[in-house]
Amino acid sequence: MHIIWQGQSCFQLIATRQKGEQVTIIIDPFDEETGLKVPSLNGDILLITHDHHDHNNKKIIKGTPFIIEGPGEYESKEVYIQGVSSFHSEDKKEQNTIYIIEAEGLKICHLGDLGQKELTPEQLEKIGDVDILMVPVGGVHTIDSKIATKIISQIEPHIAIPMHYALPKLKVKLDGVEIFLKEMGKKSVEPQPKLLIKKKDLTSEETQVVVLTP
Repeated sequence: MHIIWQGQSCFQLIATRQKGEQVTIIIDPFDEETGLKVPSLNGDILLITHDHHDHNNKKIIKGTPFIIEGPGEYESKEVYIQGVSSFHSEDKKEQNTIYIIEAEGLKICHLGDLGQKELTPEQLEKIGDVDILMVPVGGVHTIDSKIATKIISQIEPHIAIPMHYALPKLKVKLDGVEIFLKEMGKKSVEPQPKLLIKKKDLTSEETQVVVLTP
């Protein structure tokens, strides 16, 4: 599987199906109000964690993707997706959907703009064992690095990929990824343009941190 980060909370996952055909999953595309360059993306499946402009720019996705916008169980093109209800804010007034994606034998979890200080036992049970976790770390309307580290310890994924942190031209002032790396005890992590991963590559018991460049 190829995992590409487009910035903010937007990811592009390219998985190979049993017959060798590829399926592309797009998560949380943002709009120009963020200050970031808006990508042009093709997608077979589109996941929206919540209805804010930096996560729901559906119109940039070319084609006619299968769109998922909330909790439930879904299947499309040999990809299995579960949406788990969560809170976007501590006052519990706004909702956020955590997505668990199963493809190529891998289990990937995208937390969206999670606003909880910890996951509930019910949420953890639904999420289950995770290979790759996409976790916000920059604070401001979602969790910061300190809480992100706690959430990672709850889920115990093989790989954690930080998202939603400070980038050049981003209009919202977020914490930088270096704060998260310090919290995780990672002095230096070399950023990668994309992650190419297979299930057999996941051999370490300790959570590895992968930083991607948009």
